Formats: sequence, C-alpha cells, structure tokens
Amino acid sequence: MECRVLSIQSHVVRGYVGNKSASFPLQVLGFEVDSINSVQFSNHTGYSHWKGQVLTADELHVLYQGIKLNNVHQYDYVLTGYTRDTSFLEMVVDIVQELKRANPNLVYVCDPVLGDHGSMYVPQNLYPVYKNKVVPVADIITPNQFEAELLTGKNISTEKDAVEVMDLLHAMGPDTVVITSSDLPSRLGDRFLVSLGSQRHVRPDGSRTTQRVRMEVHKVDAVFVGTGDLFAAMLLAWTHHYPNDLKMACEKTFSVMHHVIQRTISYAHELAGPGRRPSPPQLELRMVQSKADIEDPAIVMEAIVIS
Repeated sequence: MECRVLSIQSHVVRGYVGNKSASFPLQVLGFEVDSINSVQFSNHTGYSHWKGQVLTADELHVLYQGIKLNNVHQYDYVLTGYTRDTSFLEMVVDIVQELKRANPNLVYVCDPVLGDHGSMYVPQNLYPVYKNKVVPVADIITPNQFEAELLTGKNISTEKDAVEVMDLLHAMGPDTVVITSSDLPSRLGDRFLVSLGSQRHVRPDGSRTTQRVRMEVHKVDAVFVGTGDLFAAMLLAWTHHYPNDLKMACEKTFSVMHHVIQRTISYAHELAGPGRRPSPPQLELRMVQSKADIEDPAIVMEAIVIS
C-alpha cells in the first residue's frame, strides 16, 4: 500500500535542513514525499551568509490549489517544521483540516518549533497559533522541554512533571507526544540527556490506554542543524511501521539519529583537524552516507517503559 506524505518545510540548496533532512530518509523507507518549500535558501542560517526567498501564505495556497485542481491531494501524512509567519502557519492548519476531512485517518506530524533553553527564537505571535490551532489538529508532536512547558504552562522538574505535561498535551489533541530533549538528570550521568514519549491508544471497547517511555541519549559537543527535521521524519516513519509500539518506534528513531550524528561528527573532526572546532559546512549531516542505517538501524538505545 503506497503511503504519501505532504511535507511543508524549508529547503536549502547546500546541506540538510527541513525538506532536505526529511525527504531522502522517508523515501529510503518507502514513502512518497510531496514537498512544499516554505523557504528556499542557499544554505541554513548558521553560516556566515545566506540568500534566498520565503514562501508567503498566499503562495502556499496557490501551490495547494494546483494539487487540488488535478485531484492529486490524497495524503496519509502531513509533516511540518520551522516557520516564522503566523498567516503561513494558519494556512497550514487550513490545509491539514481540509485533508483530514477527505481522509479522516490522515496523521499530522508537527514539530512545534518555538525555541529552546528558556527563550523563543520565533516571533511571539506564533505561540497562540501553535497552542490554539496547530496542536489541536496534530496527531504526533515533537517538542523539546521548553516548547512542551510553553504550550502547557507547566514546568518540568521531575519525570512526574514530564508525564503530567505529556498528558496535558494529549488533552489538547495529539495521541503521540515525544519530548525530544529535557534538562532532567540522566541515570547514566551528565554526558546523557533524557527524552520522554507518551502514546495514547483507544481499545476496541472504547477505553483508553497510554504507553510511556524514557530514553537516555548521548550528548554530542557540537551544534547540528536539521536534526529536529530528521527526527520528526523518522518518528513518522517508525510509528507508521509500529503504530501500537512507541517503545520500538522510539528505539528505531533515536538509533537512526545516533548513527547519523556519530558519522557526521567523526567526519567533521576529520575535516577540521586536531584541536579545531568543526565549522557549519563541516557539520552538515552525513545523510546519503547513512542510507543503510536509515533503512535498518542497529538498535543502540533502549526505551524504558515508565508508569
């Protein structure tokens, strides 16, 4: 059965971010990917220079209308990431709602990019749009701790807090929530960070059950761009293959991330030379070189089921 994804994300000519981070891995795993590029830049904005164009909400609408007019707007998934414009984000919501009316089983995977480490890096007026319009129509969301706290208004200091925050996010709409990174102490020491996931299921009798997992993720001393986009794409893929097993979906997803990042950092250090910090071009994800790991990742991280 063919599975088709509409991915509305940024595009770069050089490197891997947004659609460039998501499309190839999804295609390798057998998904058809239709990409709408929310921006077209020469490279990501971590470089010294970048040039390019930004797609407006009206231009997004025109592209979608073209797909509709040809009656080729049947999708199984919608995937979205970083955006800076409220009208664009609201247009995305309109498109998702229309596609869900056509296919009630459509799954919307959203990385609600708002900020990190206590500060927002998108305009503040995006926050109410995410909270009141985007998250309620999303099925899978991948916030970091800051974004999860912002969306729920509750701080995370303990694992119990994290579970309560994920439950609050479930109540807003999404059945699957993965907090991709947190400041919670890892049981494996300060070289690891903690990620948590929660998935709601409805049993045949109508009652609800929730599976929750915790993962210890090895920290890497480098700034990568495009990893969040790769993560959301891989979570889409592996929850598709394991729809009722968040533990396995997370183990596959986080293991892909581990392999890609390790290959990237090794190559970057090789290019930079001894004692030198790798530059943004040297830290571009080694995506093509990781094809085998994307297709069939060796499981190197265990997800612990928590109550």
